[in-house]
Amino acid sequence: MENRLDMEKAGIEFNTFTTVARCERTGMFGVAVATASPCVGSRLPVIRPGLGAVVIQAVSQPRLEMLGMRLLQLGHPAPGVLKELENSDSFIEYRQIAVIDADGCVAVMTGKKNRPWAGHLEGKGYVVMGNGLQGEKVIRAMINAFEAAADDPFEERLLRSIEAGRDAGGQPQGQTSALLLTYDRQPFSRLDLRVDVHEEPVGELRRIYDWFSPLIPYYNMRALDPKIPSYREWLRQQGISR
Repeated sequence: MENRLDMEKAGIEFNTFTTVARCERTGMFGVAVATASPCVGSRLPVIRPGLGAVVIQAVSQPRLEMLGMRLLQLGHPAPGVLKELENSDSFIEYRQIAVIDADGCVAVMTGKKNRPWAGHLEGKGYVVMGNGLQGEKVIRAMINAFEAAADDPFEERLLRSIEAGRDAGGQPQGQTSALLLTYDRQPFSRLDLRVDVHEEPVGELRRIYDWFSPLIPYYNMRALDPKIPSYREWLRQQGISR
């Protein structure tokens, strides 16, 4: 009973696997997430273009994410932000936290009270992490897929990573929701796709992404120029049928 009460005080619990990254080529920030809980996109992450990304999972805590972003705004590097978050939270061992700053420096931790299997791996400008997984093979598959897709569009790399995590076993109870979110230089998202409740959310996210991806530049242009034609006409002009 005491552990359950601790979890309730710490925040909302959910088992998750995630890739969060800064693209070396473009400077974009993004995250792809899959989880056994519904509506993961409503709980994480926090990304600000030109500043960085903060993701807190296993037991989420929006206030900590807001604090992390504020620290990035004040110029703290990712390791310093993570240290401040650890010092600010009495439930830190229940959480997984990843921080990436504007220079692509990463900092990540997996608390000792995460549900097994839990862990993380990091590379240049990116982190893969997960909890409540089938094993370490899940995040190893994710990092391999992300690195193998280095020449692909940023969103494609992120999505392939969580697809690989799913295919390596994902979570014992399966997944329910998924998110693919990226930011470029504008203050609004470049891409924000969510599957909130689905028997196979990563597969559904792939279906939506494949349909929508030709329109990514269109909606970013239309936000700045409302005179461009409707999306159907614009797709026709590009030789794309929908």
